[in-house]
Amino acid sequence: MSAFHGTKMNPSKFHKSQIKFLAFLIPLAVFMALPIVYIFFHAFKPIDELFAYPPRFFVEKPTLQNFADLFGQANASGVPMSRYLFNSIVITLIVVLLTIIISTMAGYALSKKEFKLKKTIFEINTLALMFVPAAVAIPRYLLIEELGLINNFLVHILPLLAMPIGLFLVKQFIDQIPNELIEAAKLDGASDLHIFTKIIIPLVKPAIATIAILSFQLVWNSVESSTFYVNDEGLKTFSFYMSTLTAQASGNVVAGQGMAAAASLIMFVPNLIIFIILQSQVMNTMAHSGIK
Repeated sequence: MSAFHGTKMNPSKFHKSQIKFLAFLIPLAVFMALPIVYIFFHAFKPIDELFAYPPRFFVEKPTLQNFADLFGQANASGVPMSRYLFNSIVITLIVVLLTIIISTMAGYALSKKEFKLKKTIFEINTLALMFVPAAVAIPRYLLIEELGLINNFLVHILPLLAMPIGLFLVKQFIDQIPNELIEAAKLDGASDLHIFTKIIIPLVKPAIATIAILSFQLVWNSVESSTFYVNDEGLKTFSFYMSTLTAQASGNVVAGQGMAAAASLIMFVPNLIIFIILQSQVMNTMAHSGIK
């Protein structure tokens, strides 16, 4: 029994007491994985299988023609697909990094610092959680136009740095850290920067991992900036290009379905990878976060 750690969400070794859970979870996991498997098979289907009736779940004659057509269409558009991909990668890395920094610093200040309007600022942030992007589309456009960011690369970055859910999550995590721990560090001569980097950051890793997942998915899949604020094709993102493939296929919707299937897989794989990398930390510590 010593090898079985019942308090952990993911025990390090198998124990017979887990069988009753696995009997339920394995079939459920297989069922939940079916859409993921379908996306992979769908991307390699030839045209006749894409439009087969009844629809086929598995591919019988896998082909790379959809991907060849996708890259060929990108080269024919005048702007290489690598440019769209480069834009998305740069934007995603910058936004994810800055979102984590801003959310953790603001969360630390709102949780452990005392200043005027502290509660009001947090209440405004909480109120912002109620607004969906469509509700603020017009005010956002007017603000962006006033700042002169139309057709500017920064328009992909600045509007996405405000992440209310990230600040809310980090602040709640930091609230669980005892004030005595921070006071003890201050008595030892630690500066705010040292406390933030050596104490706060290690203790809020679950929140940081969650913010990274949410911000990555938001930025990587976003087409709003390229659609509304950017006219220069060289400044648009990979997700925007992927979303317009069917219409770009010389007006042939049938030919565009294969490229759209390949594009869906390309857009999905990075989301899957980032989730696989970070989900273990989130799932292992979310239920037992903070100081134990």
